[in-house]
Amino acid sequence: MEVSRRKAPPRPPRPAAPLPLLAYLLALAAPGRGADEPVWRAEQTIGAIAVSRADGVFVASGSCLDQLDYSLEHRLSRLYRDQAGNCTEPVSLAPPARPRPGSSFSKLLLPYREGATGLGGLLLTGWTFDRGACEVRPLGNLSLSSLHNGTEVVSCHPQGSTAGVVYRAGQLWYLAVAATYALPETETANRCNPAASDRDTAISIKNTEGRSFDTKEEGSLKRRDGGAGSLHFVDAFLWNASVYFPYYPYNYTSGDATGWPSMARIAQSDEVKFQGQVALDCGHGHPYGRRLLLSSSLVEALDVWAGVFSAATGEGQEKRSPATTALCLFRMSEIQARAKNCQWDFLPQQTNCKEDQPEKVQPIASSTMIHSDLTSVYGTVVMNRAVLFLGTGDGQLLKVILGENLTSNCPEVIYEIKEETPVFYKLVPHPEKNSYIYLTAGKEVRRVRVANCNKHKSCSECLTAADPHCGWCHSLQRCTFKDDCVHSENSENWLDISSGAKMCPQIHISQRSKDKITVTLVGSISPRHSGCVVKNADTGRELCRSAPNESCTCSMLTAASYKDVLVIDVTFSFRSWHLSKRFNFTNCSSLRECPACIGTGCAWCKSERKCIHPFTACSPSDYDRNQEPCQVAVEKPAPSKTAGGGGFEGNKMNRTNQGRQVFSVKSIEPQKISTLGKSNVIVTGANFTRASDNIVMILKGTSTCDKDVVRVSHVLNDTHMKFSLPSSRKEMKDVCIQFDGGNCSSVGSLSYIALPRCSLIYPATTWTSGGQNITIMGRNFDVIDNLIISHELKGNINVSEQCVATYCSFLAPSLKSSKVRTNVTVKLKVQETYLDCGSLQYLEDPRFTGYRVDPEVDTELEVKILKENDNFNISKKDIEITLFHGENKQLNCSFENITRNQDLTTILCKIKGIRAASSIASSSKKVHVKLGNLELDVEKESVASPLYFLIGLPILLVIVIFAVAVGVTRHKSKELSRKQSQQLELLESELRKEIRDGFAELQMDKLDVVDSFGTVPFLDYKHFALRTFFPESGGFTHIFTEDMHNRDANDKNERLTALDALICNKSFLVTVIHTLEKQKNFSVKDRCLFASFLTIALQTKLVYLTSILEVLTRDLMEQSSNMQPKLMLRRTESVVEKLLTNWMSVCLSGFLRETVGEPFYLLVTTLNQKINKGPVDVITCKALYTLNEDWLLWQVPEFSTVALNVVFEKIPENDSADVCRNISVNVLDCDTIGQAKEKIFQAFLSKNGSPYGLQLNEICLELQVGTRQKELLDIDGSSVILEDGITKLNTIGHYEISNGSTIKVFKKIANFTSDVEYSDDHCHLILPDSEAFQDVQGKRHRGKHKFKVKEMYLTKLLSTKVAIHSVLEKLFRSIWSLPNSRAPFAIKYFFDFLDAQAENKKITDPDVVHIWKTNSLPLRFWVNILKNPQFVFDIKKTPHIDGCLSVIAQAFMDAFSLTEQQLGKEAPTNKLLYAKDIPTYKEEVKSYYKAIRDLPPLSPSEMEEFLTQESKKHENEFNEEVALTEIYKYIVKYFDET
Repeated sequence: MEVSRRKAPPRPPRPAAPLPLLAYLLALAAPGRGADEPVWRAEQTIGAIAVSRADGVFVASGSCLDQLDYSLEHRLSRLYRDQAGNCTEPVSLAPPARPRPGSSFSKLLLPYREGATGLGGLLLTGWTFDRGACEVRPLGNLSLSSLHNGTEVVSCHPQGSTAGVVYRAGQLWYLAVAATYALPETETANRCNPAASDRDTAISIKNTEGRSFDTKEEGSLKRRDGGAGSLHFVDAFLWNASVYFPYYPYNYTSGDATGWPSMARIAQSDEVKFQGQVALDCGHGHPYGRRLLLSSSLVEALDVWAGVFSAATGEGQEKRSPATTALCLFRMSEIQARAKNCQWDFLPQQTNCKEDQPEKVQPIASSTMIHSDLTSVYGTVVMNRAVLFLGTGDGQLLKVILGENLTSNCPEVIYEIKEETPVFYKLVPHPEKNSYIYLTAGKEVRRVRVANCNKHKSCSECLTAADPHCGWCHSLQRCTFKDDCVHSENSENWLDISSGAKMCPQIHISQRSKDKITVTLVGSISPRHSGCVVKNADTGRELCRSAPNESCTCSMLTAASYKDVLVIDVTFSFRSWHLSKRFNFTNCSSLRECPACIGTGCAWCKSERKCIHPFTACSPSDYDRNQEPCQVAVEKPAPSKTAGGGGFEGNKMNRTNQGRQVFSVKSIEPQKISTLGKSNVIVTGANFTRASDNIVMILKGTSTCDKDVVRVSHVLNDTHMKFSLPSSRKEMKDVCIQFDGGNCSSVGSLSYIALPRCSLIYPATTWTSGGQNITIMGRNFDVIDNLIISHELKGNINVSEQCVATYCSFLAPSLKSSKVRTNVTVKLKVQETYLDCGSLQYLEDPRFTGYRVDPEVDTELEVKILKENDNFNISKKDIEITLFHGENKQLNCSFENITRNQDLTTILCKIKGIRAASSIASSSKKVHVKLGNLELDVEKESVASPLYFLIGLPILLVIVIFAVAVGVTRHKSKELSRKQSQQLELLESELRKEIRDGFAELQMDKLDVVDSFGTVPFLDYKHFALRTFFPESGGFTHIFTEDMHNRDANDKNERLTALDALICNKSFLVTVIHTLEKQKNFSVKDRCLFASFLTIALQTKLVYLTSILEVLTRDLMEQSSNMQPKLMLRRTESVVEKLLTNWMSVCLSGFLRETVGEPFYLLVTTLNQKINKGPVDVITCKALYTLNEDWLLWQVPEFSTVALNVVFEKIPENDSADVCRNISVNVLDCDTIGQAKEKIFQAFLSKNGSPYGLQLNEICLELQVGTRQKELLDIDGSSVILEDGITKLNTIGHYEISNGSTIKVFKKIANFTSDVEYSDDHCHLILPDSEAFQDVQGKRHRGKHKFKVKEMYLTKLLSTKVAIHSVLEKLFRSIWSLPNSRAPFAIKYFFDFLDAQAENKKITDPDVVHIWKTNSLPLRFWVNILKNPQFVFDIKKTPHIDGCLSVIAQAFMDAFSLTEQQLGKEAPTNKLLYAKDIPTYKEEVKSYYKAIRDLPPLSPSEMEEFLTQESKKHENEFNEEVALTEIYKYIVKYFDET
């Protein structure tokens, strides 16, 4: 039978069914097609997930909480719970491969109060932060502040458990929460420490509407001390007016479950009323029972609770077996009835309880399912059928449909995660569409279909599968979800499983009388609106057609001419679809059985017991009209199942006694095979040849699935036999061998795992001679049969490999006869399937140019082999080096390293433990190099010709004569040489130390960035705008505050009013601007000033200003299009370019303040903090820590930190009793007194939150030693004066101030003056050149300055970069992010404007538009802001900070550049510093531009409303008359020239 859409011609007969194995493999592959499912990838491992009814999906990962839409395609909002802009986990955890439920930083995620009358939905979140804090926020937006919060509500330990549920009691909402508040000390060190009263709390009820989750009135339930470890809670749920908490006793130190899983019950009320506890026994089929509870789900419609239980598996999963985990279902009524009010695990313990432990409740036996690796469960009821979804440890989502007696069927795999990540313990359904479920694993959450309906290709197959989510859609003629079926509300168009396969439409043909044949349609379809046609398939002749609007039947008279009709096509037509079937009568006479005869449409005559052509006359009384009377049940007996799925009889080495023959089995190899099966599995044992041919292997996996029975392929000998195992799904199976029908002897377990997957080939380049060690990284490599190199000419080459689970290594085969450069494909063979693993490139063999031998000491030789540069990665395993010397003597040289230089590559090896190294070096002949399969001799490097020695001989004689002549000085020369040698050794030692210290600092140094820096000192809008509009003109603040002089007020106002009216005329203003720009004397500076004055004059008319900007930009495009469009807006050479800068500043001021300002200020603060951590030369402002090489203080002396005890004098300006006046401050011994003052002032501000009250130049510092005091000054009588008269500034070290010294801060008594301006006559850390290598005289400065090389300190640039890296990335991403998936109005508007102009001008090069956008926003606005923080904040920008920000701004612009950076070793450090980060930033920028473009366009009314609001904000900010006056001056100035 066939189906087709309406008007489609009838299809030819179906081809024969594929081979059973192929069909099975296709069915196995179906769940793996999950790539199209929506996936949300979090930054950290997901710790909690919840779904609300109307506000989306909530996902907690690390320290972030994301609110997503139901499709998982958009993030609606984000909450940073720990540190703004950072989702990283605050404590580095090393959790087990399978974390226990609740092991994360997010402990509770509970939407509640949804749908309550007159109340908005709320979200309760619980985190480990702040000692286990909880917060309540509105469901609609996470960014809104919390309504209620409290500490010590949930467990503050990342590994501790928490479970809770929110319910209503009376008019209030309560949280019933169970948690592991205290863990063993080894786990809790440096984490948190709850109050003593809360350490033993297990269950409590908290009022969610109190400000701090008050528990005093509601009370709590304590856990019993001295019990078997802590209690690990898995879930909390409501049932029948009670709250239930599934849990299990757990020892966090040993990692063992110390008791049986249990369930505690309390009343659903406003106080804790304990109602009992009960133990849960799901240990059937496992020798030690299953004492861990992994997941929980209440199937409320059936009053059944489902749990996934597990036995201990060990740290490396080595104890896992096919029976490790199990799904068990318990009736809630039985749990409630058996839960006795005895508190075995809680206090106070009841004295009237006779039992020593709670009563165990047994699960529903028929529904128990044993599996090797379940992790999660979710249950629901669909069409009165219980459906359970199960997650597994290898990334599968299984579906179990329970029968009438809650009997589990064999689970179906409906989805597989290709990375095989373990499924999270909580599965969450879609709140509205029951066709989706949210599957969480690792860092990802997916929205997955709950059924694979489309795999069922026919109606009967669809309904026989008994999946309640699926049904047959007549109009689509497919097995679909009901929501996917058009007109599914029409009962005739949709068949669900309740109808049964018998209701599927079928076409029957029968002989109703001696001369009449009738074609009918049976099933659920009403024939009222159908028509049927019968045609001769060979000739196309129509044999019958039903009358319109009549019952859909077709009758044909038997006739002699019809006897030759061998094939007919029957088609029933409905409104939008067809149903057709082909009947073939060719072989009627050959059919001997009634069912087969009737099934093909032939006729069966009882009396003659034969099958005949239906158009042949047969006595009606002797004619079977349909198949029913002769149907014979032909069903294969179902394979026997082991009750409960637990194990097989016998165990390892178990013997089977069958007629005096004793057989034993020992092992099975391999113990892992792929899902394709394996054709050569070997079983070892004894006495195999004594058995008959009846030897079978029985494989038992999931307990509710059929066993696989496999007959032996070949008995190899008495101790070995071979089996060929079939394909199967991923799971672990028990294996036993049965001899001659006897008992089944266990041989252990066998794991079916996924096909191998490759991730990396290293190295990816090798030489044509081959022999290099190649490694492939990936997973599941322990099931491959062969590793193959596929070459286009040589075909497949088998290579010898060594494989473990995660990598394979092999020697590259030789391709010497092939072309020099060739690529081969690496393939993995599994059974008869070939899997591509990647490519391997072959290049020409390495070329060696020579070698050198250097004797290090008398017992060690250093051999350097030179070769041409190439792309090979040679390792120690690839190379063998032998040195030949003397008379064919040879020494093995041990490989050390490879160094690549600009021209050649040097291979260094050493020969140790020898004598007379110099003699061996001089007698060396050659070096033999074996590189894989390549073997060659390398000759010694060419040496100088003897002629050079002849030339040098006279010179040598002259030197000898001269040496004799000055023999009297020989002794002094030796002494001088000895001193120089010592100095060189000292220099080398110092160089080594400096480089090592720089490396160690780079790896170990940590900068304690302040989390809170108080209020950000934003400038008000007026000063921000003026500094942005007039960056080089002193801010122009004065002309907007002074009154205009020498003008009559009335006259002035009239003129300015008239000018204002003219400016508001678009044609006039555009003409004026173009006219001014044509003037030769109208400089670039004048154009910028004019644009800024115009911006101020139109500050309250932004809608009009925007229209002017559009016109001028179009005009500029006309100019640029004639030359190079990519250069448009690149420079500020026209009025419109400066006008665009100002317009962006005005429109983005709010975004800058609200989104970018805080991370920008944090960057500047962090950078300052890092700079001041090391020495800073107060004269040049150069520092040890910097981003800019030009500002690097590489002449730095040795320095150390000095901790001072600073006492502040009490002053009237700061007379508060709360002020702390004794503060510990860290300074450097190389700091000047002025620098120490600044650090002391900053410490006072950080400690007290307010400044001291005096300026720096108003205070003095005084060193107190006992009863003596000494005033500290930068310059005093003790200052060191160098030889050239330069005064060295005093430092902390100059005064010999040590750790713990007391410094007093007091107000100057004399009139204070400003700080001294240091001139060329002063120095601090950078000494004059004349002093660089001379002794520095003075008592406190003995010794010599150390030799310094600038390049030694380039690591300080990297150290500074690392210190600010996270802050910098946060700033960059705040700039190119879209808050709430919306771009700032100005950016979206102007980018769309540029896109439209490019389209109008038919510019097809996308690079042009990208450059326009980059020039208009990042270059024109953001770079200006990044380089000038004083435009935004009330701070002072130092020249050093300016240099560092220039490097950051350059990296920022490089991220927007389309040009790939080609940097070499000689490139500037400012470019090299961020070279590795730029590609990542570029991808983010491209995504940013694309996201803006993909946003829906702004309507004109939206943009106009935004500009109007911005205009209102800035009313009365500026004296617009001053701006009009300046504009008037320009017009008058150039009036005569026009």
